[in-house]
Amino acid sequence: MNLVIDVGNTLVKLAVFDSGILKHKKTCVKTDFLPTLAEFSENFNSITNSIVSSVANLSDHQLSKLEQLCNVLLLDHETKVPFKNKYGTPQTLGIDRIALVSAAAHKYQDTNVLVIDAGTCITYDFLNSDNEYLGGAISPGLSMRYKSLHTFTDKLPLLEANNPKAVTGNSTATSIHAGVVNGVLYEIDGFIEAYKNNYENLTVILTGGDAQFLRDTIKNDIFANSNFLLEGLNHILEYNKH
Repeated sequence: MNLVIDVGNTLVKLAVFDSGILKHKKTCVKTDFLPTLAEFSENFNSITNSIVSSVANLSDHQLSKLEQLCNVLLLDHETKVPFKNKYGTPQTLGIDRIALVSAAAHKYQDTNVLVIDAGTCITYDFLNSDNEYLGGAISPGLSMRYKSLHTFTDKLPLLEANNPKAVTGNSTATSIHAGVVNGVLYEIDGFIEAYKNNYENLTVILTGGDAQFLRDTIKNDIFANSNFLLEGLNHILEYNKH
């Protein structure tokens, strides 16, 4: 069994994979990592290997406890990956993007794949049918756009994301929703169309925290997969066992 750990700034996602199948996952705050790790160790005593993808590093004590449980692979820019990295500055490529592209390389071989991760930022990552990662794009996510309107103006309120009922807002609140949400949707659809115009047989994957919120209002055909990053990390771990 493999233990996949994705460490964010405040939250940690843990997932157990057995023969490539996701068996269990849990999200906890960073301070609850060790109790959650103990819970996983008790419930899944066949864990032999783990991979850590860390935006905000685990403490030495937390990492030591993990190493007592199983073999640990710390994902970084030197880790062997299952695709050809054509990015101009590979040392600056986000670890999360590496994991997403690895999932695409594993699940959609010989296919042009665009992976859209709708989270704090919206990232677009393109893997061509020759298994070459060419790069992509980064833009502000939904919450960042709402916060920027509030932060950089004197009077606009800070709102939670809400699907607009029309393109034309008839109040300040509905105008903000129309601008932010429709802006994101038009952007995503625009990127998809641009890639479709340049690459045949394009497969589009939508993942990230806002994927479920956006999935039903995107015009283009997509596959929504909330576990895509975890699956990518598991595949990197398997790839490095050989």
